[in-house]
Amino acid sequence: MAQVQYIGTGRRKNAVARVRLVPGTGKIVANKKDIEEYIPHADLRLVINQPFTATETVGQYDVFVNVDGGGYAGQAGAIRHGIARALLQVDPDFRGALKAAGLLTRDARMVERKKPGLKKARKASQFSKR
Repeated sequence: MAQVQYIGTGRRKNAVARVRLVPGTGKIVANKKDIEEYIPHADLRLVINQPFTATETVGQYDVFVNVDGGGYAGQAGAIRHGIARALLQVDPDFRGALKAAGLLTRDARMVERKKPGLKKARKASQFSKR
């Protein structure tokens, strides 16, 4: 018999996370590494667990993630978004709790592009009258 799994895709900045939820003990594996090994910052690991806290399902699902692009913070946000979307497949009644916590909204903030003639997106060289 095939094991039941729930799939969600999360995005944040340039990071994309493909998340699989499988009923289990609560372990999280990202790119075939344990989450403590993959993401070194404890506060970012708390960000990843926010959907489970909001829906009171901590420790009920194992999470397997393929995440690509961006840095630690963007990848953690993408994983959180993917877990929230996968939890919607588990039980549509979770929508209210996840929506109230702001976990279903794709964070649209991206890095602004560099403009020609400037050093960065908005930083210009110092103005001189002469």
